[in-house]
Amino acid sequence: MSGGVDSSAAALLLTEQGYQVVGVTLHLYDNETVGLNSRTCCSLEDVTDARRTCWSLGCRHYTLNRKDLFLKEVIEPFVATYQRGNTPNPCIDCNREVKFPVLYRAMQELGGQVLATGHYAQVERSGDRFLLKKGKDEKKDQSYMLYTLSQQQLAHTVLPLGGFTKDEIRQIALEHNLTSAEKPDSQDICFVPDGDYMGFLARHTGQESEPGPFLDPEGKQIGTHRGYMGYTIGQRRGLGVPAASRLYVYEKDPEHNIVRLGEERRIYSRELDAGRVNLIGMDSIRQPLHIKAKIRYHHPEQPCTVVQTGPDTIHVTFDEPQRAIAPGQSLVLYDGAYVLGGGVIL
Repeated sequence: MSGGVDSSAAALLLTEQGYQVVGVTLHLYDNETVGLNSRTCCSLEDVTDARRTCWSLGCRHYTLNRKDLFLKEVIEPFVATYQRGNTPNPCIDCNREVKFPVLYRAMQELGGQVLATGHYAQVERSGDRFLLKKGKDEKKDQSYMLYTLSQQQLAHTVLPLGGFTKDEIRQIALEHNLTSAEKPDSQDICFVPDGDYMGFLARHTGQESEPGPFLDPEGKQIGTHRGYMGYTIGQRRGLGVPAASRLYVYEKDPEHNIVRLGEERRIYSRELDAGRVNLIGMDSIRQPLHIKAKIRYHHPEQPCTVVQTGPDTIHVTFDEPQRAIAPGQSLVLYDGAYVLGGGVIL
């Protein structure tokens, strides 16, 4: 329970269905750890809100301190990925390495049978296999964020909000006078709530980013950037480079602190490789599959052909070129409403 409306409503719905609910909140960082001075940000207030909800529902509540694990498995990889010139997805890293493993173990230690979260997605059983399905609310669907779940985890996971829209959940929370009913949704990246990634990286590493050259496709310097980590593939705004036509970031060279700019066509590609692949709908991809895939959370699914190239690697060829495929982001495979699996773009 994060203290937000979604996890609070999940606890409420399960209580009404007759479950004996125990609330668990993960304390993952202190404000000082991420360089924040606000006393109202992210930690104590949210824990208090989660505890209040449990009190109102007559449920036990526990807070688990996992700051060291979060630092090791989420914050440090986040920094390292930016340093390599890639674009991290810390929310997925957190689900895979922290939230679900820690909460699954807590479920076992507390004698529970299932683990519930406030994600907008659904779990279904098909024979001996457990499947991950999109949530009813297309705008809020979070199945993309859960592609790393194992069969063991899915077998013990309940997602009470999957059949509701966000508006419906807000209304249910209001009708039951939940403390979090009108609480705003949390930031996508909890430990960078102000969105200043460059500032966070500088605070965490103790090093300011070094300026370097913007190069055109012919290798000519056409400007100076403020540090390669501050730019993403496909970026057009904020470059500060005068040009006759629009320029886009199409490549970064961290070793030489170079950012390359070019015309829009250079940020399109039809192919990619992905690693750390987790398959949900099947054990392996034995023959080429023509399905759909998302290259980032808010990206429409696109038709593609997928070939498995190793135990945890795949090669994907899209029917049409895709804009700004960013290494470090997650590729998620869909067969209709079901998640087949996914991996990290290489």
